[in-house]
Amino acid sequence: MSHTPHELAEEFPDRVEQMSKMKQSDAHFAKLFDEYHEINRAVHRAETNIEPTDDLHMGEMRKTRLALKDEIWSMLLA
Repeated sequence: MSHTPHELAEEFPDRVEQMSKMKQSDAHFAKLFDEYHEINRAVHRAETNIEPTDDLHMGEMRKTRLALKDEIWSMLLA
């Protein structure tokens, strides 16, 4: 399996245990977590030309990924 950058465990290495607990106890967090990983993998596939896309769509996917990451981070800090 190839390395996928921007995995949440790499982005927030000191929060891995907290994320694991929150996925079990908070359905909204679990949904955001899953959405983040889905879009992150789509971005990675586009960046590596496995599933090429145009620049506009790539930009939209990256913005979505960043918004999800920001929301996840906010929840981790709460």
